[in-house]
Amino acid sequence: MEAKNRTVVRIAGKEYGIKSSESEEYVQILALYLDKKMSKIMEGSSKLSTSMAAVLAALHITSDLFKLKEEAVALEEDLKVRKEKTVSLENEKNRLQSEKDRLEEEVNRLRLELVKCETELKELRNRKNYKK
Repeated sequence: MEAKNRTVVRIAGKEYGIKSSESEEYVQILALYLDKKMSKIMEGSSKLSTSMAAVLAALHITSDLFKLKEEAVALEEDLKVRKEKTVSLENEKNRLQSEKDRLEEEVNRLRLELVKCETELKELRNRKNYKK
């Protein structure tokens, strides 16, 4: 079982003892975040109780969490689409490289054939000139 760290935090002017497997520094960061959220909510209405401010802060934080989860899902989907596009482009690149290689071989073959034809033509001209 993981060891629990005990940390004292201050939220909305009240101290709380927290046991957590997280580091003391991390728990302090979380508490500071919650304290700021609650303070901002309580600034808007001095009639709010601490518990009501805590509930509203929890709703705001939960809303932020849900929005971030939706964004993460959208980003994962975008990443999936981009990976598929990358694979498709890689396949197209490989196909085009093969086609380029094939065409280069064809060009080389045709060049050799041209040289052969030019040589034959030269020989034929030489024979014709020789017979005269």
